Amino acid sequence: MTKIEYMAFGEVAASEFIPLLNKNKVRKHLINHELFDADSVERWIDEKVELDAIEGCKVRAILVDTHLAGWCGIQLEQGMHEIAIVLDDVYWGLGIQIFNEVMTWAKRFGHETVFIHFLDTRPEYRFLRKIATRVFASEFLGNTFTTYEVRVQ
Repeated sequence: MTKIEYMAFGEVAASEFIPLLNKNKVRKHLINHELFDADSVERWIDEKVELDAIEGCKVRAILVDTHLAGWCGIQLEQGMHEIAIVLDDVYWGLGIQIFNEVMTWAKRFGHETVFIHFLDTRPEYRFLRKIATRVFASEFLGNTFTTYEVRVQ
């Protein structure tokens, strides 16, 4: 049985994130960014730790059977609570299970809605379209996204 754990970023060595964040299959679904090195991954982690400290936000590393599989969380982006899930392609099949856990966090925080942004180069997610109260195009950080607004039940 697969064991999924959610760890604070400070509990995972920064160097473990570099191969994940620099992996081509992962990068093609994210905003374009320079490859991470020891210094830039430390800065990135510091940003995630700062986000985690904001009321209503929670950012965690995802471990699957003790291996770093990705990260997820509820982040504050342009005044909206956004769900982010970034997984190594080896673990993509766990996305819905992780999504359900993050939605549990959103409910505990008392969020009424959350937003999920996917680069417009990604295919539509029927699962999200089905549960979304609305789907629309959005732009930020110089990129166009398909945004799903999801009511927290």
